[in-house]
Amino acid sequence: MRSPGMTASTDTDQPRPGETILDRDPADADDARLCFIGRIRSAHTDRRSCPKNLRQAREAGQAGTIEIDEAFRPALAGLAAGQAVHLLTWLHGARRDLAVQTPRHAEEPRGTFALRSPVRPNPIGLHLVRIVALDPASGLVTIDAIDVLDGTPLLDIKPYFESVDVPPKMDAGRYADGVQTPTAALPGPTAALAGPTAALAGPTSTLAAT
Repeated sequence: MRSPGMTASTDTDQPRPGETILDRDPADADDARLCFIGRIRSAHTDRRSCPKNLRQAREAGQAGTIEIDEAFRPALAGLAAGQAVHLLTWLHGARRDLAVQTPRHAEEPRGTFALRSPVRPNPIGLHLVRIVALDPASGLVTIDAIDVLDGTPLLDIKPYFESVDVPPKMDAGRYADGVQTPTAALPGPTAALAGPTAALAGPTSTLAAT
């Protein structure tokens, strides 16, 4: 099962024009010891129909559910419905060996670290979502939306803090889809997370691995 939002490069071993492959496959490294704490349950079972980002997921109006394994359920203490959290997922279907990619929406190749593609040395997805309901005993957490396939492994949950997670204003413009555009300054802390059902608008939104 592959992760959503992949470029055509993920469907074949042949790179697109302009793409370059790393000298070694990061999947062969033995640097980290990670464990999955649960999984994401979503309505998305096919990557072609899966939303490419959280904005699209919210527009579709389909909530998701986190299943936390029993050993980690005590760690849910302190979380509450209405709270915004960052989810870190493991996009297990993504290839990991591209240093430069050529996305469909880009006019020229870009380095992997300049893209939100799931194709990266460590395919970790980052998703800013809002908790709708929480049952620590069963380990079930309902979230307002999600942009990964059903069964995607979960690495971690971290709370969103407006006081530290909203970036400072930038007079020079902001980056939209990886391209700097001369738009208005980034909104300040009061503009983010406007309500329990809001789309988590602003530069801190849709932090998915798309």
